[in-house]
Amino acid sequence: MRYVVGVMGPAKARKKDIENARVLGELIARREWVVLTGGRDVGVMDAACQGAKRVPGSLTIGVLPSARERVSKYVDLAIITDMGNARNNVNVMSSHVVVACGLMGAGTVSEVALALKAGKPVIVVGATPVEEKFFKKLGRRLIAAVETPEEAITLMMRQFEQQQPDLVQGARAWGGV
Repeated sequence: MRYVVGVMGPAKARKKDIENARVLGELIARREWVVLTGGRDVGVMDAACQGAKRVPGSLTIGVLPSARERVSKYVDLAIITDMGNARNNVNVMSSHVVVACGLMGAGTVSEVALALKAGKPVIVVGATPVEEKFFKKLGRRLIAAVETPEEAITLMMRQFEQQQPDLVQGARAWGGV
């Protein structure tokens, strides 16, 4: 099975988040998993797809809010929803796991919240203490915080291979485990 990993993050991302997204996209593609993003040609969305395209045969999907948006040149399959920000629910529900790189944007926060509400596992890469505190209250058993993309991949591998009910085993989880 080809798992779909939703990589979410702000259009106006920090340099650290852009690099994490690029590395994450490449690592996801090396596992032959699919990278799904918001599909635009900016920020974390563009970086994750760019990283994935470093791997021959990779597949990237972009779920866009409207036809007016510029699609990343690294997206293989662009899905134009004409749903505006409601497309965030399509992103989440189409993913087996959601990984957030940079959380302070409202769109990314909504995607994380939708994932938790749907019972989807969420991994946050490089979260700040403020972000950790915020998400601690939302989905303790479904959300894990890691420092690096490599740690995120390790958690996903464990989740996919062993079908664990949550991702916090072996991770620094919100609120501790």
